[in-house]
Amino acid sequence: MPENTTPASPPPAAHSAVDPKLLEILVCPLTKGPLDYDAEAQELISRQARLAYPIRDGIPIMLVDEARRLDD
Repeated sequence: MPENTTPASPPPAAHSAVDPKLLEILVCPLTKGPLDYDAEAQELISRQARLAYPIRDGIPIMLVDEARRLDD
């Protein structure tokens, strides 16, 4: 007889939704400029600072030290 199994967890993207109202008020901590939301990469992009801030579990990580540098 098969053992009891628990249903699979939803994919991580299901937990990564960012509140649209939050996106409207967030700015780059370095330049205070606007951010673009990249839903596929789960990042907030600061074109002025050339940085991409990660979003983890639906929470934007707005630390320059955690940001990824954008290449030309």
